[in-house]
Amino acid sequence: MFATIREQIDAVFKADPAARSTFEIVLCYPGFHAMMFHRLTHRLYLAKWYTLARIISQISRAWTGIEIHPGARIGRRFFIDHGMGVVIGETSEIGDDVLIYQGVTLGGTGKEAGKRHPTLGNSVVIGSGAKVLGAITLGDFVKVGAGSVVTRSVPAHSTVVGIPGRVVAGAGVQGPLEHGMLPDPEGQAIEELSKRVAQLESLVRTLAHDKPATKD
Repeated sequence: MFATIREQIDAVFKADPAARSTFEIVLCYPGFHAMMFHRLTHRLYLAKWYTLARIISQISRAWTGIEIHPGARIGRRFFIDHGMGVVIGETSEIGDDVLIYQGVTLGGTGKEAGKRHPTLGNSVVIGSGAKVLGAITLGDFVKVGAGSVVTRSVPAHSTVVGIPGRVVAGAGVQGPLEHGMLPDPEGQAIEELSKRVAQLESLVRTLAHDKPATKD
């Protein structure tokens, strides 16, 4: 148990440069608190103490602003930065060294039974406000840009942005998720459309200028 707590604290130090001390993390980090609660509630869930697990998870939700269903399977060194508004569904599966930010949802797409929430590989990063929906898989080292909505599986080492989420970088891309450097597929499409409209307008003006005058 103490080894798990130590590892969780180390994960916070690794992911958040604002963390200054163990004391600060233990007292002031809702992502740390939520994970400590979840380790307990998941054990109760596996032991089929479902109602007690849900009661404790609701206490955690009220305290931290983070909702993690006791049934979710979460790997080692998982960190939720800031955390407010995060929702993780019952059949979610999360690998090791995953980082997510505030407002992220790992949810379903309807009332389907069975596996209905996402599976995240190792070292996945999901930006603030992103929604990953359905029984899809995000491979190892996938990065999801802030505000994106992902409803299809994503191969490992890919970067996804937009609504709906589109892969904008593939295998071989390394390093942190830098939102200022991410492409904007919608913005690029609008820019291309604007250029095409300008070309067509120029062509119309040229044709109108070259058209011979008609005699009455």
